[in-house]
Amino acid sequence: MSQPNSSELAVLKHLWSAGPQSAREVHDAVGPGQGWKASTTRTVIARMEEKGWVGRQDVHGMAVYSALLDRTATLGGLVRHLARQILDMDGPLPAALFAESPHLSDAELDELDAIINAAEGRTEDKA
Repeated sequence: MSQPNSSELAVLKHLWSAGPQSAREVHDAVGPGQGWKASTTRTVIARMEEKGWVGRQDVHGMAVYSALLDRTATLGGLVRHLARQILDMDGPLPAALFAESPHLSDAELDELDAIINAAEGRTEDKA
């Protein structure tokens, strides 16, 4: 599976923290910081829906979107990609590096650590 780009990640982060939102609500929260027009926000959301990363429900005639990607699994994949492919790091990755993130609870940090380092163990087993 491909990784979310920075625009998609901005939408996901908002949906993870705020819960289901209309495109207008997503735009109001994310769009100004990204320099987007409302149409750009709708385009990003539509592409994410095509990828299966957000789901759409009609609530009282209004389209409401929610994140379908798991937060910790997605962040774990991004961290792994950064460390391995960009920084060429070897060995276990310390999820504690993200302890100050307002986006992760203690339980999610533990899960992130397991995701990052379990994937590393599978890579070493194949070598």
